[in-house]
Amino acid sequence: MGGVTSSVAARLAFFPPNPPSYELVKDAGTGLLTLSRFPHRENVEVMTLPTRRGTEIVAVYVRNPMASSTLLYSHGNAADLGQMYELFLELSIHLRVNLLGYDYSGYGRSSGKPSEQNTYADIEAAFKCLEENFGAKEEEIILYGQSVGSGPTLEMAARLPRLRAVVLHSPILSGLRVMYPVKRSYWFDIYKNIDKIPLVNCPVLVIHGTSDEVVDCSHGKQLWELCKEKYEPLWLKGGNHCDLELFPEYIRHLKKFISTVEKSPTERNSWRKSTDRFEPARRSTDCFEASRKSTDRREKPRYSTEKTKNNLDKLEKLKVSFERMEKSRRSVDCIDKSRKNTEQLERARKSVDRLDRIRAG
Repeated sequence: MGGVTSSVAARLAFFPPNPPSYELVKDAGTGLLTLSRFPHRENVEVMTLPTRRGTEIVAVYVRNPMASSTLLYSHGNAADLGQMYELFLELSIHLRVNLLGYDYSGYGRSSGKPSEQNTYADIEAAFKCLEENFGAKEEEIILYGQSVGSGPTLEMAARLPRLRAVVLHSPILSGLRVMYPVKRSYWFDIYKNIDKIPLVNCPVLVIHGTSDEVVDCSHGKQLWELCKEKYEPLWLKGGNHCDLELFPEYIRHLKKFISTVEKSPTERNSWRKSTDRFEPARRSTDCFEASRKSTDRREKPRYSTEKTKNNLDKLEKLKVSFERMEKSRRSVDCIDKSRKNTEQLERARKSVDRLDRIRAG
């Protein structure tokens, strides 16, 4: 049953744009790749990268000559590089960073199918590209994860002790917790960020909209509470799941964060403030993205009423399965306790029998 539940959760987690918003175009003379919707730019390189799971993903590298940091951007759910391209250019300019964005397996023109394990292999391939092709060092790299992208971001961040920083944009506690608030982690859950965030050693910035209808703001707040090295979070009042880039505070806060983490560890001590003055994480009121909106602000909702109904039906079946599993587990616990009590009574009875025999002798 757990395997079925995991499969359903995975299907509900990924919504690659269909059809993809771009084609890969190869120049016959130079062999250079471009995205069909955009002209070639001298500071932008489009490439394909092999992954350890046998897929080939598309990536875009934006170079800024003033940069001293490199942003590795894992985008949100219903988006691909064609929709993110212009935002990548803006972020590179305004934040003065180099930026590598990539499409997950099964997204855009990347081969394969989307899955949790594939996204982990995808971000590994992107990180390896930064190190080997562009000479970036681990301590110069900032991992940026948006929504579903917080999953591969934290998976990698938990294993890299010298990262410069992490940015979590509308992050999720876990895949299952987006659908309904469970109290603990289950083995069949996906993207268990709640268990990985305490393992991240670098500064972490969390950005979340207070009116997010897809991933409740409590996800971001609980993750921030669990950070080892907290940076002042950005709770955007009235912000939803796919419009945070439109708020002026968004780019201002990001610039301040990057400027701070680029300083030496000694200089960074000045921004470590007491966590008491920030609002504590409230209890999750997670809601599933049934009538979900695009994770990219430029994409309109893509799902019909019929598809929304199908997703809700799947969710209801998943919930029933989950509740049955819980009842089964409790029943087993009760049986174990009863068996232990019976064994104790039996041992006591035998002791009394032996005592009676001794007295009779």
